[in-house]
Amino acid sequence: MVGKVIKSTGSRYIVKSDSKLYDCVLKGKIRLEGRKTTNPIAVGDLVDFNIDENGETCIQKIHPRKNYIIRKSINLSKQAQILASNLDQAVLLATMVSPRTSLGFIDRFLITAEAYRIPAKIIFNKCDLLDDLLLKLQGEITTIYEKAGYACYQISSSNVNQVMGLEGLFKDKTTLIAGHSGVGKSTFINVLQPGLNIKTGNISSAHLKGMHTTTFAELHSLSFGGDIIDSPGIKELGLVEMKKEEVGHYFPEIRKRMNDCKFNNCLHVNEPKCAVIAAVEAGEMSEERYSSYLGILNGEEMDWKNWEVK
Repeated sequence: MVGKVIKSTGSRYIVKSDSKLYDCVLKGKIRLEGRKTTNPIAVGDLVDFNIDENGETCIQKIHPRKNYIIRKSINLSKQAQILASNLDQAVLLATMVSPRTSLGFIDRFLITAEAYRIPAKIIFNKCDLLDDLLLKLQGEITTIYEKAGYACYQISSSNVNQVMGLEGLFKDKTTLIAGHSGVGKSTFINVLQPGLNIKTGNISSAHLKGMHTTTFAELHSLSFGGDIIDSPGIKELGLVEMKKEEVGHYFPEIRKRMNDCKFNNCLHVNEPKCAVIAAVEAGEMSEERYSSYLGILNGEEMDWKNWEVK
């Protein structure tokens, strides 16, 4: 039988096939096939499975993936995790407060999506919590990403009309929704698809950070067409197997200019006749995005905390 993995609990997998759900285990042979990720099977995977002589439902084979989103902890050098596979798009839910999403985190997410050729979009949530200054700042950040080629939306999950206004964004697509714990992923999905009743949590008042309520990734079917994958909150997002000279390829505004640089191996740092540096100086490329690019090259993270509103 062939089915799609809709939930992973670490050692067991829920597979959907012909509208039926099967609780499956993974054959040891597949688990040990030289994989560098913590999870050999991800939500979204297509798999072959059968029922063995002991009545256990076993996954026998993983079909080739169209794509996937992968992450690793910045502090854990070799441990990587596949968040989801076979995606049509990835949506980052970001917030200016409770908790704050840094520009560095946003850019790392976008780079990861670009690397695996997955269209990415950004939804800025919790706009109802922002004062006038933060709303203006969010508008400036939104403009930066829109100019880079990313669709951005500003909403409050508590506003049903605003959430339902995004229905067309998800219709007939398989979408991963990701972000820090506490940005409102589960709340957003509950509003978008009433009746799911996904558990939601509060923000820790001590640290203004979210507390994990989604422990494992899970795929939910949308009544208007499409699937949405709710993922556990991401504290840190490290880039996997990416060399310095590759990073610029995953910034669209850098990628379209790099062929105009004098040197083929230009890193766009301080090289002469660099088309990217010239674009920044001419105001054609965002200084903030360029600074974030340099920060990623140097292992640093840019934040908007000290940003002066223009």
